[in-house]
Amino acid sequence: MPIINSMVKLFLSDRMKDIDSFSTKPILTQSNILQSLLQSARDTAFGQKYKFSQIKNSKAFKDQVPLHHYEDFKPYIERLFKGEDNVIWPTPIRWFSKSSGTTSDKSKFIPISFESLEDNHYKSGKDLMACYCDANPNSKMFDKGKGLIIGGSHELSRHNDQITFGDLSAVLLQNLPFMARYFRTPSLETALLDNWDQKLEQMAKETLVENVTQISGVPSWTLVLINKLFEISGKKDLLDIWPNLELYMHGGVSFTPYKEQYKNIIKSSKMCYYETYNASEGFFAFQRFATDDDMLLLLNHGIYYEFIPMAEWDKEQPKTLDLTEVKKGHNYAIVISTNSGLWRYIVGDTVRFTNTFPFKVQVSGRIKHFINAFGEELIIENAEKALAYACKKSDALLQEFTAAPIYFSNGEAGGHEWLIEFEKAPNNLTLFTEALDEKLKAVNSDYEAKRFNNYTIKMPKIQIAPKGLFYRWLKSKGKLGGQHKIPRLSNDRKYLEELLSMV
Repeated sequence: MPIINSMVKLFLSDRMKDIDSFSTKPILTQSNILQSLLQSARDTAFGQKYKFSQIKNSKAFKDQVPLHHYEDFKPYIERLFKGEDNVIWPTPIRWFSKSSGTTSDKSKFIPISFESLEDNHYKSGKDLMACYCDANPNSKMFDKGKGLIIGGSHELSRHNDQITFGDLSAVLLQNLPFMARYFRTPSLETALLDNWDQKLEQMAKETLVENVTQISGVPSWTLVLINKLFEISGKKDLLDIWPNLELYMHGGVSFTPYKEQYKNIIKSSKMCYYETYNASEGFFAFQRFATDDDMLLLLNHGIYYEFIPMAEWDKEQPKTLDLTEVKKGHNYAIVISTNSGLWRYIVGDTVRFTNTFPFKVQVSGRIKHFINAFGEELIIENAEKALAYACKKSDALLQEFTAAPIYFSNGEAGGHEWLIEFEKAPNNLTLFTEALDEKLKAVNSDYEAKRFNNYTIKMPKIQIAPKGLFYRWLKSKGKLGGQHKIPRLSNDRKYLEELLSMV
């Protein structure tokens, strides 16, 4: 099948011109995207309400259209669910990605238009493969090779004769172009199974006999599948099962805590790991080269970006910046306007720019997922760096974790309580705790100040979780597989107490 490999790579090579173009002309590209979006939606109910036809530039766009959270968009979503068209986007929206809910709703339903499928999600996927093939011209990934896609645990559901919803992965799998279907595994029937335990067993059996050359999925759930494969096959190296495996495309959660585990189960220095930033609201970025520690922001894929500075996060209508104003090393919350009709929509994720030509980012956390009980402003990125350092110092391998504040009581300082499930427990828990604390001080000056002499925050308290605790907790919530994630940091003790009650 070398001819198929060559044809696919030739097809993908055409994408490199567009990638180079938006990378070298980012501001012009984004300006064109904004105007194209406004022109397309000018006659929608939303476009008429905010007078899109009168908006000539980004400043006018910000002045006329307020920022929106999901709660603000919910009335429009309800209209779409009732079958109304031309509400937020001109073409009919028949698909919705179901994702974790807000404080007032169990689930969010994110609209997915035909344009967002073709010009955002699938186009971004093709561009990632194009970049990989461009950097690895001798790759034989498509020579009878299959791509393993580890999707969500919820099958597609029908709201009515026209509207269908499900996990993003389920929506994407159902609508995959023919060429992509040809190169993927497991079967669509298995991929869309609702019962995660049944799906895991079936996935392992189907893929065990395939020539898997690439994997895409969330690191934590991918590990669950790999462990099932090892259990069935008796192998301990994934390359003994799939000798031609060369690429793992991961996303959803940071890869940092899992990196050492993957090195232990895929024993090859040639294995490539590419990070992706693909959310229900859109495919935003991917790693350009295997050696990068950041991701290229995708600027010509149907999304116009704005960014909220950290100092503005808590304001009702915070100030936003466009790409001409962002700075390297600063954390921003992402605001998007998309070709599925999300307008000035606050995603909830935060990124830090590592480069501004081309524009590259690292995901630094979530607006609501942090600990700031004592003014320490601890974000997920701080936690993951500190945990990776502590694991290395104490020869440990991390599986899952969550952390929450310990509030002041009886005149004692507060602190942070960490519940950690290890793949391999530290050889010295005191050493692990001290290393965690040491690194948190190094990466977060606010934490360091509050830790001075134990005045405000005392030494972290580490609780070791029994194996499978986080899995059981997610299962009790009906949130196994796909993009479901453990809440890493919380400014209250709700999640932590729920978990501890199950110990």
